[in-house]
Amino acid sequence: MLISCPDRPGIVAAVSQFLYEHGANIVQSDQYTMNPEGGMFFIRFEFDLADMDAQLPVLQEDFGRVADRFEMKWHTFRASRKKRLAIFVSKEDHCLLELLWQWQAGDLDVEIAMVISNHDDMRGLVESFGIPYHHIPVTPDTKAEAERKQLETIGRSADLIVLARYMQIVSPKVIEQFPNRIINIHHSFLPAFVGGKPYAQAYNRGVKIIGATAHYVTEELDGGPIIEQDVQRVSHRDDVPSLKRIGRTIERVVLARAVKWHAEDRILVHQNKTVVFHG
Repeated sequence: MLISCPDRPGIVAAVSQFLYEHGANIVQSDQYTMNPEGGMFFIRFEFDLADMDAQLPVLQEDFGRVADRFEMKWHTFRASRKKRLAIFVSKEDHCLLELLWQWQAGDLDVEIAMVISNHDDMRGLVESFGIPYHHIPVTPDTKAEAERKQLETIGRSADLIVLARYMQIVSPKVIEQFPNRIINIHHSFLPAFVGGKPYAQAYNRGVKIIGATAHYVTEELDGGPIIEQDVQRVSHRDDVPSLKRIGRTIERVVLARAVKWHAEDRILVHQNKTVVFHG
């Protein structure tokens, strides 16, 4: 259960008491307040419930009374129901491979419903994992039709779109259908160098750290709520190929973390910020 509401006394007590009265056993809880006096309050409960299929709908219906009292926005998720991913990729395979490896090892507890690409380069790789691969070319003239085909291909088969170095801008039409359910990996520690050849720009400026940022996609390019970031120190000895190699490693790790946290329902979005209860 994920909850966000204006902070005031009694929220944790009310929710805990409610869960107790409905036979739920709380196994983990995390909370955060932006400001105890008038700020927003965020909380995540993990709980077990006997006879989940029968009892959860009752609990959800009854919880409305608590939610109304505290002006809550709330959602419940079944931990046993794996999120279904549609992964978008272009020609670079490092982020895709990290997701596939973690999924295969059981470290990423999701279903990968499909991989969609504007190139056919990775068909053999993806299909070797037993995952459907869809090649949908994209050109400036066919972009609208390509996105229509992408959405048609996804249908109701995916809960989350992951842009694993997908080198096309996603249109507002797609974003509208997947609000806060499209995760992108940006090859920089945002805010960062804009335009082409970011690693060459970084090299020419003599940067001392490089990084990567995973964020939800919004209509503002690379301006969506940030989920995870990481950096690594570099020096004047690192040339552009070295920076790219280091950057790829950071990108793959940061994207996989962000996808994992989303899949485990650990992220709350408020305005353009995230609260991530990653333990």
